[in-house]
Amino acid sequence: MDGQRSDPIPTNLRLLLLLEEVARSGEPITPTEINLTLGLPKPTIHRLFSTLLDEGFLQRDIGGRAYLPGPRLRSLAGGVLSSSHIRASRQTVLKRLSAEIGETCNIALPDNESMVYLERVETEWPLRIQLPTGTRVPFYCTASGKMYLSSLSRRALDSYLSSTPLTARAPGTFTDRVQLEAEIDRIRAEGYATDRGEFMPDMIAVAVPINEENGRILATLSFHAPTQRLDMERALSFLPNLQAAARELAAIVSG
Repeated sequence: MDGQRSDPIPTNLRLLLLLEEVARSGEPITPTEINLTLGLPKPTIHRLFSTLLDEGFLQRDIGGRAYLPGPRLRSLAGGVLSSSHIRASRQTVLKRLSAEIGETCNIALPDNESMVYLERVETEWPLRIQLPTGTRVPFYCTASGKMYLSSLSRRALDSYLSSTPLTARAPGTFTDRVQLEAEIDRIRAEGYATDRGEFMPDMIAVAVPINEENGRILATLSFHAPTQRLDMERALSFLPNLQAAARELAAIVSG
């Protein structure tokens, strides 16, 4: 029966439920995989995917068979997260965290091939790193980006690493795939990521996930600082502060 449901989905809900499944998966997914949940006729599920692809709500993965959120769906998600009452609550948490640590704190979202800074509270120190809201940074050489990579399935991670040149951005950049995969495994096991001069010389960063209720990563919370002011040992002492703030932010979004 091709996994079809006994209770037919109303026509006006089909596109929304399909998008919900794409967003929930957190990695490239095929129409067949989604239809295990939706149970629609095969011609219908492929027609819905085609419509969402044409309209920019979905885009094809590098391999061509799977799909992931397109620019319009990512823009929609960013708009929801940027609503005024949620933003005010986020700012309260970020300002308190920045005051506790004494450094710039950021919320970043994965968007296609990079992390995008959604929210930021600057340190009061005159020496600071300029990465304003809206800045895009690579996955493979940033704390936030590696945190996101650690949440991917092996298949999705392999697809990313196979198609991404590991270009050196700073002296600490992982340019060897085996070493980078080992670092991602460590992050997956320990639940936090670091940047030890990998994106910019003389800069360190620490990142943790902001998770949805189902454990899927929604965004990342991080702080960064120049090494002239903060070393990694001292930075990691603020990990409990970072994790507590991430839980608060997750509750704000889900609430």
